[in-house]
This record gives sequence, C-alpha cells and structure tokens, in this order.
Amino acid sequence: MENFTNETIDTTQLPRFEEVPFTPLHPNYWKLTLIHLFVLFLILATALGFGLVFNDELILYQWNLIVAAAVLMLLVLIFSRIAFRKKGFAFRNHDVLFRSGIIATNTIVIPYNRVQHVALHEGFISRYLGLAKIEIFTAGGSSSDIEIPGIEKIQAKNIKQLLMGKIQKQL
Repeated sequence: MENFTNETIDTTQLPRFEEVPFTPLHPNYWKLTLIHLFVLFLILATALGFGLVFNDELILYQWNLIVAAAVLMLLVLIFSRIAFRKKGFAFRNHDVLFRSGIIATNTIVIPYNRVQHVALHEGFISRYLGLAKIEIFTAGGSSSDIEIPGIEKIQAKNIKQLLMGKIQKQL
C-alpha cells in the first residue's frame, strides 16, 4: 500500500505567467483590423446618409449626428489599436498562453495535455496579407478555447505542427 502525502505548495515559488515574454501579433493584423473597421464605418455612414436623406426630422440634427458618428469612429479606432497592442501569445514547454484585453488584461493558459484539436484558418483578406488564425480546442467545449489571430501563415503552420505533435505524444 502506498503512503498518501498531501504537502503544502509554496505559491511564491510557482512560475509566474506574467513574466513570460509574449509574442505580439503580426503588424499586418493591424492592417486587417483597419480594413474591417473601414467596412463597418462605411456601413454606418451609409445608414446615417440614408437616414438624413429620407427622414426630414433628422436634418435638424445632421451636424450633431455627424460629429457623434465621427467621435464614435475615433473611439473605436483608438480602442482597437489598444486591443491590438495588448494581444500576444507564448508557447512554453507545457502550455500555451494568450493575452488580450483593453482595460482589463485577460490571460488564458492551456496545458498541452488538455489540447484535443487545433485548427488553422485563413480569411480572404488574411490570406492576401499572409496571415492565419490558430484555434485551440480542449475537451468539453463546442467552440475554441483560444483563438490567436494575426499570425504569419508560415509561423501558424509551425505552431499547428507543434501542437499536433504534443497531442500525438499524449496518445
């Protein structure tokens, strides 16, 4: 019979994920974000334009609406840039980390022994910019646990190979 022990762990000696050097997203991902925002702003501007043309009451507030829309677009642009700069990923010996957030920083840590599936995705514009997105799935969920966008396609393929190798070692 084996003796059971349950020793206390000194939590001050545990490795800190905050000290991990995170790899930033590829600069082309910012270009992709700007393209998406441009399309969104174009749709909003078109809706505002139609509203001003077909609704006589809105004409009284047209400058207020235009200024409010411009301020909103500027805020979305600023927050998108902050979000882009805060995102990062890291791969360690035993886990993968993804950091994101604007005001609060979220860090997801997934041990390799929990990874069950890895997917690599390229959108139309992403492919043109040479980017891909890695999705990492663990047990018990129908959606991915981590989505790491804005990775250079070659690097994304290497990451997928690394993760698939980790999954194969578990089997």
